[in-house]
Amino acid sequence: MTELNAEHARRAIVEHTRRLAEAAAVAGPDAAVPTTPEWTITGLVEHVGQTQHWVAEIVERRVTDPARLPTEMAVLPADPREWPAWLSESARRVASACSDDALDAPVFNPAGDGRPGTRFWLSSMLNEAVVHGFDAATAAGRPADVDADIAAALISNHLAMLTSPTWAMQRPESAHAIRGTGQTLRLLATDTTDDAGAWFVERRPDGATWQPGTRQADVTVTGPARSLLLTLTRRLPLTDREATDLKVDGDIDLARHWLDNTAHVSG
Repeated sequence: MTELNAEHARRAIVEHTRRLAEAAAVAGPDAAVPTTPEWTITGLVEHVGQTQHWVAEIVERRVTDPARLPTEMAVLPADPREWPAWLSESARRVASACSDDALDAPVFNPAGDGRPGTRFWLSSMLNEAVVHGFDAATAAGRPADVDADIAAALISNHLAMLTSPTWAMQRPESAHAIRGTGQTLRLLATDTTDDAGAWFVERRPDGATWQPGTRQADVTVTGPARSLLLTLTRRLPLTDREATDLKVDGDIDLARHWLDNTAHVSG
């Protein structure tokens, strides 16, 4: 699976959380978040900061037993003017917790996919900062850039989650829906410099699988890695060329069905 250098991932968590905080300040605490309609900016900021503090504690304590996961959540400051500092603290705390010394330490991995727990959480926290950073930017009417290498790594992480051993327990309706009889999907990033920008998905009777690389498929979606990531996480529409720069070749209904049934559990 394509993974970022850990230091790069840690820096990106801090940077994208900073951008999220700036966008939240522009939008205002009561602003609706178009890409996550159940949330206001207040709920979005609270979710991101609390999740970062929660994960930091898991890694800091080297929690291996899910029964011992933290039960208390960090408290969002009442004054929105304090939110940037609060988010900066949570981002730096989780980045520091996921230090090189912790990367291969015994830590609970809810995906059960063989990755050391800290590496799982590092990718998950990067996904939170990037995707919810886009949510905040959309609410504020601001652009949200995502580097191609970061987007590509998060696409791999997204597919790893959807095909992980525990996905059927976490999201049984999704796991059932993406089974199939050999239907195939291919994703191709146009702005990566190596083989990190190609993904091949096969829907089998016993569950979906994926692998890096390119093969002929029933449907191929091609475009910038950022657009692929934000479409896979249902932040951008598949067929709006102006919004995503994506090109779809083949069975578009197959691509739509995949997207309709694979929202990431974190929102």
